[in-house]
Amino acid sequence: MSGSVTVAGAGLAGCEAAWKCAESGVKVRLYEMKPKKFTPAHKNPDFAELICSNSLKAARLDSAAGLMKEEMRRLGSLLLKVADECSVPAGGALAVDRNIFASKVTQAIRSHPNIEVIEQELTEIPQDDVVIIATGPLTSEPLSKAIGELCGEQFLNFHDAAAPIVTAESIDMTRAFAASRYDRGDDDYINCPMNKEEYEAFQDALVNAERAPLHEFESDGVKVYEGCMPIEILASRGRDAIRYGPMKPVGLRDPNTGHRPWANLQLRKENREGTLYNLVGFQTNLKFGEQKRVFGMIPALKNAEFVRYGVMHRNTFLNSPKLLNGDYSMMERPNIFFAGQITGVEGYMESAGSGLLCGINAVRALRGQERLILPEFTMLGALQGHICNRDTKDFQPMGANFGILPPIEPKIRDKRERYAALSARSLDALASSLTEN
Repeated sequence: MSGSVTVAGAGLAGCEAAWKCAESGVKVRLYEMKPKKFTPAHKNPDFAELICSNSLKAARLDSAAGLMKEEMRRLGSLLLKVADECSVPAGGALAVDRNIFASKVTQAIRSHPNIEVIEQELTEIPQDDVVIIATGPLTSEPLSKAIGELCGEQFLNFHDAAAPIVTAESIDMTRAFAASRYDRGDDDYINCPMNKEEYEAFQDALVNAERAPLHEFESDGVKVYEGCMPIEILASRGRDAIRYGPMKPVGLRDPNTGHRPWANLQLRKENREGTLYNLVGFQTNLKFGEQKRVFGMIPALKNAEFVRYGVMHRNTFLNSPKLLNGDYSMMERPNIFFAGQITGVEGYMESAGSGLLCGINAVRALRGQERLILPEFTMLGALQGHICNRDTKDFQPMGANFGILPPIEPKIRDKRERYAALSARSLDALASSLTEN
């Protein structure tokens, strides 16, 4: 076994893994096929490209996403350091200018003396080296085949969809208003309210709109992860399905009427300058012309200029409980690690967090040290437990949520107090684990 680590993929998980190894004094060979070759979803030649959204979710410590990010900070996350440097206003969430974010991460990785970036596609998995495979849900066909041969073809497939982006100047602000829910934040979202008649006409059109063909990604038995459900599929579940989902009006009051809207679409800043906004929760697979027509039925977006239409693409992840240990290494080949969404963790920071832990454990594998598996009371540890739960029968992707943490006894009835207590317990458990390890 060589004294270096090979990392495949310079996405969120791969960059975090490579950085952690390099910061520990280990030489890293980082393979990235961009810019020579792109997946159907990637456009930016830089590393750590954000595709679906520019939000890294809630920042509050008494939220599951905020707790996980704090755990990552305490473990030395590169991506959160960069995210803080290029954040854009987003109420209680941490959102970034995605182009600046990717540029800064790329610069950090490329300039690290212990990281050698190899701009080519990895098509075979080194068997005797310490390897971290972080090629994501759109792993290229040759490497997918190699992974399939290594893992015995134990793959699952699902589809993922991205939301459209519009220009700020094309939003009709006479039919919209700036606010964050429950007045949290500094009016960071543009809200597009609808009355009952407008909403029902929109919902009818959405359900009946023409969808784009899935082409090579289409197959029988496709699984679509709930967190990235196309808006048109969600809308087909019932008249009020999206009004209780992405278009929920709770916590908002339309200053033009003085009342809560019947339904409401939120737009979130896509860049620091605030010239672009994405349609929050509006991942879609509608044809481009249909997107302009149907989304234009929302009064504030009647004349919206779309700079990116929504797209749908294939995602692939491992049947991890049958394949992986809690440190993200393979049961049969513990020198080979998997990181990111390919393992079945769902979300930007969840992927990065798994990469961070893979980096830590790859170094420990090289040095013959005990692997780090965090306590189940931590959010990162709970996600580790999810991917290696041998009792799982129908393995599905999982993002950070308080439901995967062991409950506090006796139960605290107030939800905010309960979440704050869970967060405090998690950070205490993390500190104790790091002291012991």
